[in-house]
Amino acid sequence: MPLEGEYEPSPAQWIREQVELYESSGGTRGTTLRDTGLPVVIVTMRGAKSGRIRKIPLMRVEHQGRYAAVASKGGFPSHPEWYFNLRADPRVDLQDGPERQGMTARELAGEERDQWWRRAVAAYPPYAEYQEKAGRVIPVFVLEPGHPAGPA
Repeated sequence: MPLEGEYEPSPAQWIREQVELYESSGGTRGTTLRDTGLPVVIVTMRGAKSGRIRKIPLMRVEHQGRYAAVASKGGFPSHPEWYFNLRADPRVDLQDGPERQGMTARELAGEERDQWWRRAVAAYPPYAEYQEKAGRVIPVFVLEPGHPAGPA
């Protein structure tokens, strides 16, 4: 069952516009990051503070029907806001092109994180430079098919 509630668009204009284009086209337009040619997916989640529905484009890092969500924030020293949303409620909806599905986010550690990190860097090489300048270990979540019964 898709996440429901009041949608609060991102304060960042480029994110609002990309999400709108992606969704309004049924996943046929707006599918690459800012004209880089690198594919993105749209992740829908519940805001940790507001409880409202939030949507963000993330780099498409897929392996055997599971996806990575890399909390890089472009290498800034703090985590992106959406990191805290996934920690508070791991239920997400993911749109990959025209396909939508409910998923559950799980933060990774150890070898599993390292394996997904390598996949992420292969899909989007700037992640490696983001890690160098971040001054923190960039969190990686795996998004796996299915929603849990309720909020975590």
